[in-house]
Amino acid sequence: MVSEAPLWLTIPLALLLAALGAASAVMARGGFAGSLTRKNRMGVHSPAAMASDEAFTLANRVAAPVAGGAALVAVISAVLMIFLPLPSAAGVVVGLVGLVGSVVLLLVAGVLGDRAARQVPIPARKPSAAGGGGCSGCACGGGGCAGITRTDPAAAGGQA
Repeated sequence: MVSEAPLWLTIPLALLLAALGAASAVMARGGFAGSLTRKNRMGVHSPAAMASDEAFTLANRVAAPVAGGAALVAVISAVLMIFLPLPSAAGVVVGLVGLVGSVVLLLVAGVLGDRAARQVPIPARKPSAAGGGGCSGCACGGGGCAGITRTDPAAAGGQA
């Protein structure tokens, strides 16, 4: 039992789905385990997630289940596309639905991870003496260093 679609069409799409599924599975596994680092290319790399190691780990831990689902969708659709005895058009539709579905799930994983990372407070930076209002650790200004601690990247004016 093999698909009736031509091999020149099904094999590349199935390989693309398998590669996407494998990459998603590796990302999901690393997110669950907490082994992804900000230096790697895998994982959620939004500005909020890149603000600290804690935010990056949380973002990828939240995104991991959805990324695992994307891996399953991609691999299962690749297998179905190759082995189901479907007409050519139906086999290609199965592959394209799997591709679009897994990409959408990966986007959702990134959005969920970004939202989780936004909840982690951003560590305050040391004030610099070059700006005129900074010092080397003493209480600078009326609010002291508390004025530069922030929790919302959007309210920080782009300082992430």
